[in-house]
Amino acid sequence: MKRILLMLLVNFAILAVLSVTWNILDSMFGLSRMIEQTFGLPGHFGYVALFSLVLGFGGSFISLLMSKSMAKRSMGVWVIEQPSNEDERWLVETVHRQARQAGIGMPEVGIFESPQPNAFATGANKNDALVAVSTGLLNTMTHDEVEAVLGHEVSHIANGDMITQTLLQGVLNTFVMFFARVVGFIVDRALSGNNNEENSGFGIGYFVASMIAEIFLGFLATAIVMWYSRRREFYADAGGASLAGKHKMIAALRALQHSDPHDLPGEMAAFGINGGLGEGLRKIFLTHPPIEERIEALERS
Repeated sequence: MKRILLMLLVNFAILAVLSVTWNILDSMFGLSRMIEQTFGLPGHFGYVALFSLVLGFGGSFISLLMSKSMAKRSMGVWVIEQPSNEDERWLVETVHRQARQAGIGMPEVGIFESPQPNAFATGANKNDALVAVSTGLLNTMTHDEVEAVLGHEVSHIANGDMITQTLLQGVLNTFVMFFARVVGFIVDRALSGNNNEENSGFGIGYFVASMIAEIFLGFLATAIVMWYSRRREFYADAGGASLAGKHKMIAALRALQHSDPHDLPGEMAAFGINGGLGEGLRKIFLTHPPIEERIEALERS
């Protein structure tokens, strides 16, 4: 709830500033008239474009900035400040060694309680990240396999996957919100037969069509983000193979292949080592490709 309220407050503040800025620029340069003459849209669609941009990127970047603290709370991650046993010491030393190899800052290392073998990485930038592994992963995998999983997660950080996905999500959010309202405007004018641009009022057709268009375009945008997420997993696997060894990475994937698939919640799902299974249309919305495809890609490399 706090995350949602913070996002809304920040967006409202930015929107207020941009509204004042737009009014000033519009009065100086006649931007509304330019939009109307160029695109055939009412002048206030300039506001819509700005609002879509701010809302589209605002939520994505706030989620990115809060990702590490949210992950710690939602997953119950305890960060290893001072290793209390040999396993924890090995875990921290392995992540730090791989981070040096990858040329990034030292991530925080943590453990979360879960019987399923999984791990994830998150953070707003390469030098302030978190790598966390489940107790199930530590209890069921060998050190070689865990090392490969850690390499996979460190590679996500080194490749800048978090910021890249945030930018992609922001762009798609912006297009979804803006074009949904363009569709609503076109449908409303077609239903009402009113082509008078002076009349800025909207009928029920605008709101219904905008809502339907936003849902449909939102599904398309999600499918694009998930496609990118699946492609990114192959690069993270290759990075894990480079940091730990190809045979260790393949062994880790084979171990995951024989475990129950488990999706992490929220944004963490895209940066975990193991995703869920799906058939038919559900495959389009999976964050990870099938493990057998990942193994084949490593074997061919």
